[in-house]
Amino acid sequence: MNRVSQTIFQEMIMQKCVFFTVILLVFFMEVPQSLFSEPFSDFEGIWEIVPEKSTDIPLFNSLILDVKIQGETLVLTKQWGTNRGYKDELTVKTGGSLIEIHAPSRNFPTNVFMGIAVKTDIPRTIRAWWEEERTVLKIEEKAAVTSSQGMQKITSEHIYSYDADTDTLTYTIQRTTRKSGPPVQFTFKRKGSCKAFYMELEDEWSVHGNLPMQAFLISLQGLANIEDPGLYFIYPETWDYRFTPDVFDYLRKKRNFTFNKINGPNQALKTFKKNVRGYVVWDRDVRTSLIVAFTVAGLERSVVVTEDLVPLMEKAGLRKVEDFRKKFVGMPDYEIYQWAYDRYGDRCSKEYIVWMGGHSGEVMKPGVADWGILNKAFFTDLSTDPEDEEEYTLANEILSDMNPFSLVFGWHSYAKDKERDHVTLTSSHGLRVEGLHTLPNMSFISQVPLSPGFTFKNNHHVESGKSYMPEKKTYIACIQTDCLGLGAWNQPGRGQIPYAWEVTMNWSWLAPAMMEFFYSQATPNDYFIGALSGPGYLYPKAVPPEYLDPLIGMAWDLMNKLDLRVFEIMDYSEGATVEGNTELTEKVVDAYYKGMPEAIGFINGYAPSFTFTCRDNCPLISYDYYLSPGRSEEEAAADLEELAEINSIRPYFLLIHVREWSDITRVKSILDRLGQEFEVVPLDVFVKMAGNDFTFKEKVLKKSQGPG
Repeated sequence: MNRVSQTIFQEMIMQKCVFFTVILLVFFMEVPQSLFSEPFSDFEGIWEIVPEKSTDIPLFNSLILDVKIQGETLVLTKQWGTNRGYKDELTVKTGGSLIEIHAPSRNFPTNVFMGIAVKTDIPRTIRAWWEEERTVLKIEEKAAVTSSQGMQKITSEHIYSYDADTDTLTYTIQRTTRKSGPPVQFTFKRKGSCKAFYMELEDEWSVHGNLPMQAFLISLQGLANIEDPGLYFIYPETWDYRFTPDVFDYLRKKRNFTFNKINGPNQALKTFKKNVRGYVVWDRDVRTSLIVAFTVAGLERSVVVTEDLVPLMEKAGLRKVEDFRKKFVGMPDYEIYQWAYDRYGDRCSKEYIVWMGGHSGEVMKPGVADWGILNKAFFTDLSTDPEDEEEYTLANEILSDMNPFSLVFGWHSYAKDKERDHVTLTSSHGLRVEGLHTLPNMSFISQVPLSPGFTFKNNHHVESGKSYMPEKKTYIACIQTDCLGLGAWNQPGRGQIPYAWEVTMNWSWLAPAMMEFFYSQATPNDYFIGALSGPGYLYPKAVPPEYLDPLIGMAWDLMNKLDLRVFEIMDYSEGATVEGNTELTEKVVDAYYKGMPEAIGFINGYAPSFTFTCRDNCPLISYDYYLSPGRSEEEAAADLEELAEINSIRPYFLLIHVREWSDITRVKSILDRLGQEFEVVPLDVFVKMAGNDFTFKEKVLKKSQGPG
């Protein structure tokens, strides 16, 4: 390129640069500057108060904030009260400049019962500014007030803090005149968030009594909670799972839920009608028809009713999906379920199935039905006793159609078979049981996530690197039976002595907020252990070999998630609690040691079992004592003393399984009767010491060996 051409080229480039510069200047002049401000979408919105986390507001009782932001302009509206209240709207620049604005009312809003009146004829002076990278808004207000001794000025700082993790807003008022007491502070959530309804269920579950109403409501709950947690039930005090009132309070006080009470079926149906497509009529004279109706309810998004509730359904404009009146009269259960499986089985979930057993005859307690309906599960209560040939054959067929490692919810029928029959059959298909039939509110609580940042932290007592050598005495550790939900968790005495709790590990993902509820309440004396035999309840001796290692691996993953280091095994696949062979085979023991390499100990049994071993200072210890609810305190203490006399080698490690109907106050009273030779220790310390000085006689079954 010659010099002339180069000059022409440079001039062309300069002209283009000038042109684009002009275009950019015009663009910046035309576009509102607010578009280039930092976004405030998280801070903006309508916020409603969380009463359980807020200072009491006499008379007005409520406060709603409406926050709008346009660049540096803030519009903040406070609605104090509803029918009796007033609105205070403030428009201010957030750069710190002063404005003057009159108060809309003389009311002193945080407490109208104090003798303070705001002067409405003298303007307030206000300035506002941002802090903490604009997550904290501060507003300084100086206002004239009148008290019984005349007028004076009050300076207040109003602090609004946004928490992105919980999506909540905290509003704190600091007044120069308030020198003592708790802070005046209010917590807000976004309007409409964590908003649900609740009902209190009656304690009447008979087929010809109140079961039709209860079943209708529980089926409605499964539909109400399809998209989000909308309907929660508080079950009666006699319910198997005692925690429904406590979890309800936890959701209100800790998880910012606002609940409105529903009174009666009419209001319930009206509230959630948009979720309901139809209704299924079941026959009171054929109890099994209700169990089939639950299956249809999930598939067709329908509620279950008896004929006396049909007028309510028709009034609501719902269509009748199925009518089982007189349909199954005279048919045995296996024929009814065969018909149902042929008709609906292909459409049902292959990950979840519900055994709607437990109570029988005139009574049914279908607490878990909402969960089965939500997940389109097949419902049944078929016998799993091999002697009931027709029902057993169909149950085996249905379970064989489930995907490996699937979950069997509910419980076996008390009238048809035994727990050991049920779990043996499910385990033989590589499935895991998640009981019971009374498990409540799963469709609701399954949709409440963990609190942001929450991690499961166990109360470990064993310190890394520290040696735990026992003395020549008898050491006792107590473990509560039947997991957290059925135990003495909310009964007297918890926290008074070291105590271990079996954890229903699948709740960590099925119902994480419920598991958080237990972990967040634990005292230093509450120690959690994994249960039961796998990622759910199973019998390892009945599990096909190709499934056992993967199931133990799944359980170990849950152990790590829940910060657990002791695992409990139980196997009744070869007989009853006492008469049967509840001991573990060498192959099974090998699988657990291999699959849980960092466990510090294993527990075996329910009643006393007789498997004991120790590998690399990690013991497997079976229960030596089962504390039945009917045993008197004097008799139980004498039993423990006699065990210590028979097992004369010291140290002696006496592991106690406590039936869930005994609260810890009773257990402590028994242990207090023992002499100074006995010491109650945390379970993790117990297994560590036992591993370091293993005084048990080793016993593990060989493949062909029987008990004895």
